[in-house]
Amino acid sequence: MPPVLSIVGKSESGKTTLIERLIPELKRRGYRVGIVKHAHHGFDMDREGKDSYRHRKAGADTVMVASPGQIAMIKDVPGESLENLIAYFDDVDLLLTEGFKRDHAPKIEIFRAERHQHPACLEDETLLAVVSDTPLGVVVPQFATADIQAITDFIVGRFLMARRTAP
Repeated sequence: MPPVLSIVGKSESGKTTLIERLIPELKRRGYRVGIVKHAHHGFDMDREGKDSYRHRKAGADTVMVASPGQIAMIKDVPGESLENLIAYFDDVDLLLTEGFKRDHAPKIEIFRAERHQHPACLEDETLLAVVSDTPLGVVVPQFATADIQAITDFIVGRFLMARRTAP
């Protein structure tokens, strides 16, 4: 199973943007990256009338749609915890999550002072680092929002270097 790192922060803090910037740098360094986006409001990517929708309505527990070069899977799971989801990512080196701030996975919080007064997870024992546009005086490492190289170095050193050198 790959190591899991959650990118967390309050709404509109820049989680998606940070992940969009980390992925190409991790890929450039040769790592395979998986993503789980927490959609606490729910979602449905299967539309009424489509064959896959009809298959699910008929009772299928798992439906996969395959096309040249990609697949999409819809599967009934017992819950949205990372414990229930990580098994689907055995082919990646690192599983990044967006959200899941209440989960027990290690976290990097992104905080932008123009959006919020206080970070969300400073008291969380799983907080490893903060990415921010303003100095916060935190006890964990802090990175500037634009310093993708340093953030990636931190992630690689903490999660991936040992895996790459292990026999």
